[in-house]
Amino acid sequence: MANTIASEERPRQIPDRGIKGGPRIIRRLPEEAGEQPYTLFRVKPYGPLIGAEIEGVDLRNPVTPELQLELNRALLEWKVIFFRDQDITSEQQQAFARLWGELETHPFLPQGASDEVVRFAKDDKKAGYENNWHSDVSWRLTPALGAILRVTEAPLLGGDTLWSDQAAAYDNLPEEIRERIDGLTAIHDFTHVFGVRLSPEELRIRQEEFPAAEHPVVRTHPETGRKTLYVNPNFTIRIVGLEQEESETLLSYLFRHSQLPEFQVRFRWEANSIAFWDNRATQHYANSDYYPNRRVAERVAIVGERPY
Repeated sequence: MANTIASEERPRQIPDRGIKGGPRIIRRLPEEAGEQPYTLFRVKPYGPLIGAEIEGVDLRNPVTPELQLELNRALLEWKVIFFRDQDITSEQQQAFARLWGELETHPFLPQGASDEVVRFAKDDKKAGYENNWHSDVSWRLTPALGAILRVTEAPLLGGDTLWSDQAAAYDNLPEEIRERIDGLTAIHDFTHVFGVRLSPEELRIRQEEFPAAEHPVVRTHPETGRKTLYVNPNFTIRIVGLEQEESETLLSYLFRHSQLPEFQVRFRWEANSIAFWDNRATQHYANSDYYPNRRVAERVAIVGERPY
């Protein structure tokens, strides 16, 4: 006979677990900004908040200043923009990215044809390991402005990438949490991610080159002025000024909150697809569900500024 729980024994509520259901604030633009049309391409939204495909742009052709300005506006509005059927070279990808600034090099990831290109080649001998939510190189004193990823070989199924809007994550925090974290800073470090592959001497050299960075828990976007949540489970190790247990409890809550599905967009890759994301406003997660199939991508990242 199955055990049953009498009605009077059933709890009317469970302990507060921090994140509740209900409507979310879905605000794509800053409060003072209004909708503006795009005149040089079509925008195909992937949802109400984040992610849109750009149609009518061929990146094999030179990008005019007028087109670059409109693309930048789309990037700020949608946080990540996608392009399909872009059969471009690595050199053309780099030239496109340089319209936004100097390109950075990555000291720990495999390089492509130049120092500025990171090459991700996955197959039955090398599985993907980027399947943790993160903001690129938040362990740098000046993290990347953004990144452009071009996939040249895609599996038939799997290998999608997700992005999460961190301005929306901040907007939807309870007021008492916003008040608690505004003004706090956190330490970001590469050691526990990339340091495990280094010898003690190599680690010491890299730690001197890239000291742990202290960034605001809530940063201000330098172009839109919006506040964005700026902690991630891959590289943020503790909040300054809090005891370890209190810091970990608060960070765990912020990590879960920042990944809510309402803040996300999911992109299914095809060969010659491109994603360009604003690293100041998003986190992302690369699904590693396609092993042992092959997936090849190249990424270039644009040097950013120190968060404030």
